[in-house]
Amino acid sequence: MELWLWVIISILTIIVLALSVRIFLIKKAAREIRTSFAEKLITDTNTPITLSSRDKDMCALGNDINLSLSRLRSEQHRYEYGNSELQRAITNISHDLRTPLTAIYGYLELLEKEPLTPAAMQYIRILHERTEALTSLTEELFQYSVVVSGEQELSLTLTSVNSVLEESIAAFYTTLQEKGITPTISLPETPVLRILDHTALSRVFANLLSNAIKYSAGDLEISLSERGEILFANSSKDLNSIQVEKLFDRFYTVETVQNSTGLGLSIARTLIEKMHGTISASYEKGRLMIYINLPDTVS
Repeated sequence: MELWLWVIISILTIIVLALSVRIFLIKKAAREIRTSFAEKLITDTNTPITLSSRDKDMCALGNDINLSLSRLRSEQHRYEYGNSELQRAITNISHDLRTPLTAIYGYLELLEKEPLTPAAMQYIRILHERTEALTSLTEELFQYSVVVSGEQELSLTLTSVNSVLEESIAAFYTTLQEKGITPTISLPETPVLRILDHTALSRVFANLLSNAIKYSAGDLEISLSERGEILFANSSKDLNSIQVEKLFDRFYTVETVQNSTGLGLSIARTLIEKMHGTISASYEKGRLMIYINLPDTVS
């Protein structure tokens, strides 16, 4: 009886050891898949995930993941190609529009020197307004193509955020007043210094102020904290939370806004991220809130 008991114990021990080895090899294969998968996601490589295990199920899982990675790379390459083609098209269109617009401006100026009836002068005024709107849209297209292409390198220097913000508000103050908007401004007395590109930051603030002019219901709050946190807030009845989530998407425009390419906030986000900051938006109790955070890189 004791002999049979020892035989059974020996068999069970062998089975337990075999299962332990199998579990160890499966866990090892799972770790290999996890490590390789994370590596393949961040590197552009066609090399497949390889396993040291010969377990049929784990090998099948590895093959399925390799097929999914291959499709993912194919879609990514297609997206990158389409995106670069779109950027080239935007650049070409903006360049091609500039020449005829310059010619139109020139001919309008010549027409204004001719003897014209009051009706003709009114038509020319309308043409001027439409041409200026088209020029603004073309310039926004051009700026977007420059920003996303990386052709223009940022010149990062120690910059006073207070000063740039004050300059931008002053430049738009007349336009804001014409729209019936009197901004409430809160800036710290202590200079908020950051390593930034002065021109790029001015562009960001200009786009945000232009955005406020489009969406504001008559108010605008601008604040800057000593921690480098900036807030642009205004009441807007024409927006909802779903629309606000899309404001930074390129070419997205709210239906009620005219003469806009939908690129202003997309440009602002690209520039802020290039300067290692963050920008986001929310819609709270009928107010559009745009937040910018500029990290403190000055010791």
